[in-house]
Amino acid sequence: MSKPTITTESGRYFLTDRIREEVNFYCTPQSEGVDPPPVQKPAQPGSRIIPLPSRHEWSIKAYDLQTAIADRESHRRFTGDHLSLDELAFLLWSTQGVRAVIHEAAVLRTVPSAGCRHPFETYLGVLKVDGLDPGLYRYLPLDHALVHERDLPNLPAYLTAACRGQAFAGQAAVTFIWTAVMARTEWRYAEASYKVIALDAGHVCQNLYLACEAIGCGTCAIAAYNQGLADELVAVDGYEEFTVYIAPAGKVTRK
Repeated sequence: MSKPTITTESGRYFLTDRIREEVNFYCTPQSEGVDPPPVQKPAQPGSRIIPLPSRHEWSIKAYDLQTAIADRESHRRFTGDHLSLDELAFLLWSTQGVRAVIHEAAVLRTVPSAGCRHPFETYLGVLKVDGLDPGLYRYLPLDHALVHERDLPNLPAYLTAACRGQAFAGQAAVTFIWTAVMARTEWRYAEASYKVIALDAGHVCQNLYLACEAIGCGTCAIAAYNQGLADELVAVDGYEEFTVYIAPAGKVTRK
């Protein structure tokens, strides 16, 4: 059976909010008393956990927000210098850091999310970060820590292939790979989830851009990736959880 074709009409419909008028919000998992999905995927037993410096510990200088906004641009060329662990911790806190835990279904973070659902997991293809061996890691926002997921031979080539030959993905200090755990948002919004998840991804990546400006780094958001390879890279099933956005980051030479 052939896959359904995405038409202009269906694509534009996705960007409207008409679906909200069609959803019975009295029949969502939340309304039916189903427990909310966990706000963070647990680490596998025996995994190596790497605590990260907190904002009260890291040596990140204050940076003017107006300057960061004015200078924000996409960078595809990196110097090859390493990031410090403080700098990586700052980038992770800026994009998915936890400000407060309200209850089991609501965690306030440094970025907005529809209904406070925060569907994303942050995977990292680490290549040049002081104190970390190259490999695949995942951010644990509730713990402000990394979990080592696995080592990958020839990780730069794998990242490049997953990003459809865009070589800078394998030349960065670290490549952010955001996946969406669909049940987190579907629990509250059902079929109205999908547009807001796309909007949420934009909030996260814009914070990465601005945070990069503050530490002499650059990034470039990637939406053109190979879905199968990207999902395989982070070992997700491609249905309940799948890659939605990628952003390599590294040190850059300022003009």
